[in-house]
Amino acid sequence: MTAVVTPGAPAAPPGTPGAERPPGRRPRRRLTPYWLLLPAALWLAVFFVAPLVYQASTSVQTGSLEEGYRVTWHFATYGEVLERYGEHFLRSFGYAAAATALCLLIGYPLAYMIAFRAGRWRNVLLVMVIAPFFTSFLIRTLAWKTILSDGGPVVGALDVLHVLDVTSRLGLTSDDRVLATPLAVVCGLTYNFLPFMILPLYGSLERIDPSLHEAARDLYATPATTFRKVTFPLSLPGVVAGTLLTFIPASGDYINAQLLGSPNTQMVGNAIQKQFLNVLDYPTAAAMSFVLMALILVAVTVYMRRAGTEELV
Repeated sequence: MTAVVTPGAPAAPPGTPGAERPPGRRPRRRLTPYWLLLPAALWLAVFFVAPLVYQASTSVQTGSLEEGYRVTWHFATYGEVLERYGEHFLRSFGYAAAATALCLLIGYPLAYMIAFRAGRWRNVLLVMVIAPFFTSFLIRTLAWKTILSDGGPVVGALDVLHVLDVTSRLGLTSDDRVLATPLAVVCGLTYNFLPFMILPLYGSLERIDPSLHEAARDLYATPATTFRKVTFPLSLPGVVAGTLLTFIPASGDYINAQLLGSPNTQMVGNAIQKQFLNVLDYPTAAAMSFVLMALILVAVTVYMRRAGTEELV
């Protein structure tokens, strides 16, 4: 049945059957989300996609700095990178995994205490967690160089407790020294990236309903059982997020290995820096960067699938 419009009569409300929508209104509404995404898309295109494409083209170039580089699709550079710097990649992932495990062991109890036991001191403790960010990353690493210096109180205490004897047998330290050893590099990585572990853990633990703990106690569950059956499973999204935020930047870090390590503890980030700034071999450096990104992407994908991250989406 067709609606009859009387001349001079008021327009029907928008919800009335047969009423016409203003022309062009629906397309504008459909385009609004895309206009809102435009600034972020431009930012990613200029500062992420464009440099990534440029680095990809650099990795398949040949030539020299004097003669100039040109794209020759020389993919053999990737094979040479894996052959020459495979040890650097393994060392980087080993140090990053060790630092991530230590951050989790240290950060989880601290995040748990802040979320459930801190009371009115919660905000103060959170400020103390993020306070290191107020200082330069470089200065914080140099401070660890002083803390772990030979003859210092930390090394002296470890020597008295015979901890250095154990770490020397494991290959983590060298005799009575901690500096210029794998242990020093892992300690620096752990300290610098610890807040990236604590904050996601705290956010995940803080969202747990306290009534769930009360229900577990009403069912005569011990504190250990409550933690194993209630608290830890509900905090897994924070564990996954914290481990990713710690492992990914730690894998590509080079400051800690440069300042706290030795030539035998160099990570892949140090090799990339050397190729870019010292050797000036840009194709090799670009290929190393892409291999590092690919390995991290594969490791993260496998980890997220094994951990189960539906709640993070």
